[in-house]
Amino acid sequence: MTPTPRVRPPGRTSADSRSCFVPLTEARTIAAVRCHGPGDVRVEQLPERAPGPGEVAIEPLAVGVCGTDGHIVGGSFPAARPVVLGHEVCGRVREVGPGVDRLAPGDLVTVEPHDYCTACAYCRLGQEHLCDAKRGYGVRLDGGMTERMVVPARIAYRLPPDTPPWIGALTEPLACCIHGMDQLAPRSGLPVLIYGAGPAGAMMVALARSRGLAPVVVMDPRPDRRDLALRMGADAALDPTDPASEAAARALTDGLGFPYVVDAVGSARLLESAIGMASRGGRILVFGVARPDEEARVRPNEVFARELTIVGAVINPYTHHRAVGMLPTLGLDRLRPAFFPLEKVSQALEAQAVGQADKVFVAPYGVDAARR
Repeated sequence: MTPTPRVRPPGRTSADSRSCFVPLTEARTIAAVRCHGPGDVRVEQLPERAPGPGEVAIEPLAVGVCGTDGHIVGGSFPAARPVVLGHEVCGRVREVGPGVDRLAPGDLVTVEPHDYCTACAYCRLGQEHLCDAKRGYGVRLDGGMTERMVVPARIAYRLPPDTPPWIGALTEPLACCIHGMDQLAPRSGLPVLIYGAGPAGAMMVALARSRGLAPVVVMDPRPDRRDLALRMGADAALDPTDPASEAAARALTDGLGFPYVVDAVGSARLLESAIGMASRGGRILVFGVARPDEEARVRPNEVFARELTIVGAVINPYTHHRAVGMLPTLGLDRLRPAFFPLEKVSQALEAQAVGQADKVFVAPYGVDAARR
């Protein structure tokens, strides 16, 4: 279980510090959420940095709280210490550095939160997301739970100005889901089974519908998440704790099983279940993040005899621009969000852990700025 983080309050609470456009001074500091170790999360004052050549300074308006953030705080996910949390970011460009001409102050942007070495074998093969030295913002580089974030302009993507920032912050997880769906490589008209209806599972449901998969069947033990799956377009949402659920799901495929199965939770047990629910020739996507020490029991002969394919999908290579284009098309406003200011990040992490809302956000400049 993720330890309850200790949050130290910020030292500055003036009204000016909450404004999106504050005159800059050399001595100005910014509030930021930093994780120093397992269970040790602090809101601290850090020096503000001006953008250098090719960089932009962004004022984050909405930052999604992801399961990865909880894993970092809990100590089960490797990260720099200390590090500013937050990799699902939407904000307003505050300042641009020398040489930046495609973005301007006032632009609403989302961030593709990864940096690659460009020189390793994987980068040279065009597989930067598998880079030996990749670093993620909010993981090994300072992320977006702050009043100001400086990133290379090349990883900031302009959004339509009327995009609600909390919707814009969904670009990063949506880009990951698009990559996962690409790895699954589904054919329209065939059924899919999705384990898990959290934010990622819900977006997988919407993507499955957009690609013509049918029926879309979801398994989740929580009634509120089954309701979310149905709101996002699932044809059926079943409780896996019901002994009859697997038979009910299989009946929707005329007993053949599912040609496509997605584990959007991250569990050795669910991988074993996915293999059992897949049809002959089925493809299974491992999308959720399991604990590093988990082991699944897989019978190689079964994979061989049934011609099963098991694929993984990590982060979001080459899909961020596609996610930007798809944001208005998937009905993501059917998600029910919850917002927390920077100084209440411990409550935000707890809300994410217990599933208090469909999606939880930290709002560095207030709820109105994140929701609008």
